[in-house]
Amino acid sequence: MAKGRFASSEDVFDYVMGFVNVEKGQKTEFKLDRMRDLCAKLGNPEADWPCIHVAGSKGKGSVSAMASRILEAHGLRTGLYTSPHLLRWKERISLAGDEMDEDILVASMEELLPLVDGRSASEFVGGELPTYFELTTLVGFLAFRKAGCKAAVIETGLGGRLDSTNVVPSLASVITPIELEHTEWLGDSIAKIAFEKAGIIKPGKPCFVSRQKAEAMKVFVETCKERGSPLVAVENAARIGKIELSRSGTEAVIAFPGMGAFEARRSYRTPLVGSVQAENMALAILAARALAPDLTPAEAAFGLSRSRLPARFEVLDLEPPVVLDGAHTPASMRLCLESFDRIFPGPADLVFACAHDKNHAEMAAILEGRFRSVTITRPGTFKQSEPAKVAASFGLAEGGCSLIEDTKEALLAARERARKDGLPLLVAGSFYLCSEAAKLLLQR
Repeated sequence: MAKGRFASSEDVFDYVMGFVNVEKGQKTEFKLDRMRDLCAKLGNPEADWPCIHVAGSKGKGSVSAMASRILEAHGLRTGLYTSPHLLRWKERISLAGDEMDEDILVASMEELLPLVDGRSASEFVGGELPTYFELTTLVGFLAFRKAGCKAAVIETGLGGRLDSTNVVPSLASVITPIELEHTEWLGDSIAKIAFEKAGIIKPGKPCFVSRQKAEAMKVFVETCKERGSPLVAVENAARIGKIELSRSGTEAVIAFPGMGAFEARRSYRTPLVGSVQAENMALAILAARALAPDLTPAEAAFGLSRSRLPARFEVLDLEPPVVLDGAHTPASMRLCLESFDRIFPGPADLVFACAHDKNHAEMAAILEGRFRSVTITRPGTFKQSEPAKVAASFGLAEGGCSLIEDTKEALLAARERARKDGLPLLVAGSFYLCSEAAKLLLQR
């Protein structure tokens, strides 16, 4: 195809959306052979910059955003690859959270296009067409090369071992807390899911892990031993003191014994809200030092102060406030509610939606009795959902909630009710619901 096929990153998005998309519930076989082959044909852009690879069930996006900002503060032009996006596809491929130039994204897709456009499945390794996520990941790798990145932080999409991102020769890996999630893909136990996440650990390279369930930690210890990879547990490497939360972020006192200038107790702050962000800040500092051994505490503190990520307890600047949190597992919902209770302890309203494969019954039990009104809806049209079943878990039959299946109608009705009475509104259960809320409420 001649150069000039795409006028913008939105055109690129429309094109890659034509391929199989697991995020929409479409099926594919996870494997890396096709990804490795395409990378080789593109000159292995995934090896052009040292990187940190991040996996986990919750917190991986926050740690990725923080680590990229720390490396940027150290003077390294740093690519950041995350998912999902909230408002625009290009959010996934950024310079430490700052927008990537449109021309670079378009040029990256133009470089990739001859390898995929108009080709049949039989022309690819494994006999299947590449997926939406594989193509997006390849565009990201090429964009980081074209942008002259000197480092990158790469967040996995699903799992780790067979995730499309796991072609990177990372210098450090990070694994955040493991939960039962995506069990149809990753396995039905913590140990099985931990095995998939542990697939990102590279031989001889350090792996930094957050506090984990015993079953998960056993897998990580064994994997690191097999691969000769140093295992650094955050609870042993960092001493976290006083944690303070506010609408504008999280502040914590952290010291790192045996880490030179980082040994002294120092206050670090991030605009990301939640007590768990204290541990995430420590993980990000530890991982960033693996790429930048001469990193200073001042650089780390400055980078953390600039780290942001949409829909991770994001407080929209509205009156009364609206909080967007993509929490979609029981453990992440508990953390969300803990932060919400500390910052907005009074009456509040809730809009909730989740994909069909999420544990809505347990999340409903966690949220039970906390909110004046609960509105159940769909998480937009992108993900499969069963709002009637979710509403049943929240007590629809007993009058415990209302069900408005149209997402826009539900959000507007709940927002107007909360605004009328001056109450904060929490929108949670799905990143896709948060995306719809952000587009609707910020535009208004």
